[in-house]
Amino acid sequence: MTSTPDLVIRGGTVADGKGGDLFEADVAIAGGRITEVGKIAAKGKEEIHAKGRLVTPGFVDVHTHYDGQVTWSQDITPSSQNGVTTAIMGNCGVGFAPCRPADHVRLIQLMEGVEDIPEPVLSAGIPWAWESFPDYMEWLSKRSFDMDIGAQLPHAALRVYVMGERGARRDPSTSDDNKAMAALAADAVRSGALGFSTSRTLNHRTSTGDFTPTLKAGEDELTAIAAAMHAHGRSVFQFVLDLSGIDEDLPMMLRVAENTKIPVSFSITQNDRAPQRWRQTLDTIRDASARGLSITAQIAARPVGLMLGLELSRNPFQTHPSYQAIAHLPLTERLARLRQPDVRKAILSEHATATDDPLFFRPNYDKMYLLGDPPDYEQPPENTLGAQARRQGKQPEELAYDAMLTDDGRGMLYVPFLNYADGNLDAVSEMLRDPNAVPGLSDGGAHCGIICDASFPTYLLTHWTRDRTRGEKLSIPFVVAAQSRKTALSVGLYDRGVIAPGFKADVNVIDYDRLHLHPPKVHYDLPVGGRRLMQQIDGYDATIVSGVVTQHAGKATGARPGKLVRGAQGSKPQMDAAAS
Repeated sequence: MTSTPDLVIRGGTVADGKGGDLFEADVAIAGGRITEVGKIAAKGKEEIHAKGRLVTPGFVDVHTHYDGQVTWSQDITPSSQNGVTTAIMGNCGVGFAPCRPADHVRLIQLMEGVEDIPEPVLSAGIPWAWESFPDYMEWLSKRSFDMDIGAQLPHAALRVYVMGERGARRDPSTSDDNKAMAALAADAVRSGALGFSTSRTLNHRTSTGDFTPTLKAGEDELTAIAAAMHAHGRSVFQFVLDLSGIDEDLPMMLRVAENTKIPVSFSITQNDRAPQRWRQTLDTIRDASARGLSITAQIAARPVGLMLGLELSRNPFQTHPSYQAIAHLPLTERLARLRQPDVRKAILSEHATATDDPLFFRPNYDKMYLLGDPPDYEQPPENTLGAQARRQGKQPEELAYDAMLTDDGRGMLYVPFLNYADGNLDAVSEMLRDPNAVPGLSDGGAHCGIICDASFPTYLLTHWTRDRTRGEKLSIPFVVAAQSRKTALSVGLYDRGVIAPGFKADVNVIDYDRLHLHPPKVHYDLPVGGRRLMQQIDGYDATIVSGVVTQHAGKATGARPGKLVRGAQGSKPQMDAAAS
């Protein structure tokens, strides 16, 4: 090197994102790019001494819901606290553009219902300084963040924008509707959309109980949109399906992909009702890939689990009449009432009743755990509240009730409802190893009062490469490549996810031995004091975005070099280990 680097990371143990062995090296950065990896003599303007530290590319999270948060905040927490340097939003068909003023409330209700982001937060936080999707992108392009942000065109917003009330009530689209949606989809790609997303799950409903507008969208509609997008640039087609409809919906989605040549990405999880169905689905993907289709399965790094508690969106007693009578009270008053013996006796004597809330399950105490500190997401069946109650000669409801009263009413219960049919994570291990799979489904920015999964990237490193005791581990090079290079490639971001000269200087410096997740806690830091679940993380010495340190020793530096990513970046590479 002849010029002075802006930053040199000295002597770290490098996992370069390509999947090969770890090696010790210096990393030089200048102009937002990695310029050299090896033994570097030149002194940088800034230096990070990384001896004994793990140096990785920044993580690329392809499944988040920061569509609202990016409009009111420049700090994309909690993902930016978990080593993520690029987040892709606009998943599951929900988002806020395009949108006419008359439909603001409708899209807020949809986001509130699907992603559990409170309506007051969205109403207060979103400025609605746009109508079209290109306007939304242009507005976002003027903002800066602590990481890069990529956007997808959400089908629900597009459908309602073109079809109005007909779209919201899920009427079939006409030929003219399809042409109009296709034209707007093409505009979205030209403005920088990385993809298009849709949902066909009954679990996705508005806060008023209506199903998502995209639930039964026809193959002709989806084909028209996908073809228009792919004709105007590299984009990905992301979707969510129900297990109950997968035999019909998955073949249709693959036909759309085959007929339009658009890459597709969708979620695969293990479901208790059909615990081996994920194998069949991965086999279908392998067959499609062998035919030349570009198919990516998004895999959750651990169980998708509900957090239940008095301070949260749901708890096991929320349908009990005696609890409903006090549910409106502030937490401190509710806690005082719940501690009264007569109130406790009344609630415990009642039973959960049916509800159409897709995220309220009749309590199954043989699937309910205390998460613990440190949080343990792979506990054996004997740890369930049901098993504990049988050993103690009590009813499990008693244990759940008392657990929620701990920590001044902030105690939480954990219910893994996906990826835990076997009582372990062996299925997840196999899914993560599949060549067509990438880590996904963190839902960063969403499910503020019931799910806390934005820590998936950190969990992949801590649990899967170091802490797992109930099955095989994964290697550090594999995990790093999976959630940096492989995820980046899946959405057309060919310029990042690797520590090598010429690549974007998004880097993590990690104290691997100290890397640690704390239990989830409720924070009231959203607009109008809105609530969200967050986890403190120890062990990230530095996170670097475009060559600028954004997180140092677990604290935000205030630097915001992150930008809106407009469209595919860089040139499609030859296959490397991470992509294969």
